[in-house]
Amino acid sequence: MWMVIALLAIVGGSLLFHALTPWWTTALASNWRQMDETLTITLVITGIFFVVINLFVAYCLLRFRHREGRRAAYQPENKRLERWLIGVTALGIAALLTPGLVVYASYVNPPPDALLLEVVGQQWQWRFRFVGAADKLGASDARFVSGANPLGLDPDDAAARANVVVTGNEVHLPLNRPVRVLARSNDVLHDFFVPPMRARMNIVPGQVSGFWFTPTVAGRFEAMCAQLCGIGHPNMRGTVVVEDEEAFKAWLGAQPTFAAMLAPAATAGVAAGDLVARGKGLAQSKGCVGCHSIDGSTIVGPSWKGLFGRTETFADGSTVLMDVAALRHKIREPQSRTVKGFQPLMPKLDIKDDELDALVAYIQAQAAH
Repeated sequence: MWMVIALLAIVGGSLLFHALTPWWTTALASNWRQMDETLTITLVITGIFFVVINLFVAYCLLRFRHREGRRAAYQPENKRLERWLIGVTALGIAALLTPGLVVYASYVNPPPDALLLEVVGQQWQWRFRFVGAADKLGASDARFVSGANPLGLDPDDAAARANVVVTGNEVHLPLNRPVRVLARSNDVLHDFFVPPMRARMNIVPGQVSGFWFTPTVAGRFEAMCAQLCGIGHPNMRGTVVVEDEEAFKAWLGAQPTFAAMLAPAATAGVAAGDLVARGKGLAQSKGCVGCHSIDGSTIVGPSWKGLFGRTETFADGSTVLMDVAALRHKIREPQSRTVKGFQPLMPKLDIKDDELDALVAYIQAQAAH
């Protein structure tokens, strides 16, 4: 009897929790209401099975409970019951799969006039590319990936040189315009996910994934990686800004083309503020911000706040004053020594001397904050 009461309490409590829970999906900001409806269908069907099965078990416990003088009947086969179970189960599975397959077929087939956006994931940073003045995305290949070319674009391809490249974690999109997303990875498995858009897709190294959505609400929305991709995974976040068409065109026009990124940038005679600004951009484009904060908080590596001029203790017990020379050496040879309390996870960067100057200048600027 206690088991029957427990089962009834579980069923009642589950239904009550579902009715009163505050944990629902975030407000929809795209055209994919069908995804919410598919989720509702799944909850309803699985909920019905959950309630019916538990009530059936409770009924059996009562109806066929042990009584003196009665014995259970042994019935090795029941063809009629088996047919019913197969039929009901098949209908339930079909009802679960069919709506999802229909929605997915639409999800990966964008309209022909959709804006083309490429998303590139790399531990632990998002980068983006638009066609720009070209009519297509230019060629890319893993062999071209470097500190100066984080997206691996072909420098000899005219279309690639005309593409607009966004190396930071923030991308802007126009309101009420379909956006086709092509996603690829430079290293491990990632997943580009914007919860209010219901838009997400696994990004498998060596493959290009695709989906589309239409932003329907202006604002700033968080994008995140929804696949465990390493120790810095929780910090692999970005921002999708949805704005009107004119504001989007103005923002896009201010972003550099790949050809502009290839132009050499001399540091001699560059104003200190410009050098720091370039260092900030490099910290974003090279993924440094995924491991090092500038507000004093600890992520994966030491915070850059107050790092310059501080005496740092390493795992071997030695201490070093973090001046310009020490910072340059640590960035160039990250595995030479490990700061005490941290793991030796920093990869060796492909970084030019002028880029190193800018990055050190940016770290140095955090000492005054």
